[in-house]
Amino acid sequence: MRVLFIGGTGTISTSISRKLAENGCDLYLLNRGTRNNQLPSNINFIEADISDEADVSKKLEGMTFDVVCDFIGFVPEQLERDFRLFNNKTKQFIYISSASAYHKPVRNPIITEGTSLANPYWKYSRNKIACEDFLMRMYREHGFPVTIIRPSHTYCERSVPLGIHGRHGSWQVIMRMLSGKPIIVHGDGTSLWTMTHSDDFAKGFIGLMGNPAAIGEAFHITSDESLTWNQVYEIIANCLDVPYKPYYVASDYLAKIAPDDYDLMGGLIGDKSNTVIFDNSKLKRVVPGYQATIRFEQGIRKTLDYILSHEEYQTLDEEFDRWCDKVIDVLERAKKDILLD
Repeated sequence: MRVLFIGGTGTISTSISRKLAENGCDLYLLNRGTRNNQLPSNINFIEADISDEADVSKKLEGMTFDVVCDFIGFVPEQLERDFRLFNNKTKQFIYISSASAYHKPVRNPIITEGTSLANPYWKYSRNKIACEDFLMRMYREHGFPVTIIRPSHTYCERSVPLGIHGRHGSWQVIMRMLSGKPIIVHGDGTSLWTMTHSDDFAKGFIGLMGNPAAIGEAFHITSDESLTWNQVYEIIANCLDVPYKPYYVASDYLAKIAPDDYDLMGGLIGDKSNTVIFDNSKLKRVVPGYQATIRFEQGIRKTLDYILSHEEYQTLDEEFDRWCDKVIDVLERAKKDILLD
């Protein structure tokens, strides 16, 4: 099978690239080449900027593929470009959308692929919906062989999945835990969430590749394990061998007081503050035997071990640390003022 990935070295896609390479797939990655050295040498690398359509078209001239997947398409204009590049040149075009596109606020916590798509809180999700709409129209009008995949909160060895962090990622939250400082947890920590390890995601993804039952369809790929946010943070604290010290703050309050680039109105109100349980029945019908087998406590321990031994993933975020301290201090002072009255 000849496969082309646009991207291929991200949180979701790296595990897929590795597994396909191990199984002898004729895999091509089209990207800027910044992390290709972390992948097996039998992968074919095409160094290019996908936004330079003329250059990409020239480099792919005469090539056809069984599967093409765009991991880094975020707005409809990018998918319009993909359609021009790959129409009649691939037997299947897979688009990585997002489970955050499912209707918010949640009408039913049990999410199936038939759940309506709408998210007034997050432009990112609305753009993903618009991309899906374009691709499905190309499928109906031109027979473009699209498959849409909606990941939820997927993590790998390079990323600790959390509800709230600053602009530089999750390391500062880990540092607060290691320093014995309280960490901000949205709500009361009892809403349910789903974390999926990228190796489990890869199983479902590969099962959909070249699968005729996947054409013209949408699927989410997640774990069946649902955890409260308290459980998520407590598991992380246990792995670090430190006490869990939550400081609970209402989600809507956090969204209103956070800097814009923390994007808590979208990422929190429009996604992580909602209890969501994914029904993977559709995926399991099309990919018999699919099962996510990596429990969060297993996967996150490997992730923390990796990050703690690789300084390049330990990015400090003093601004976020000060913001957390300020939020806690303001709320504690307000509590004392009320009690004094």
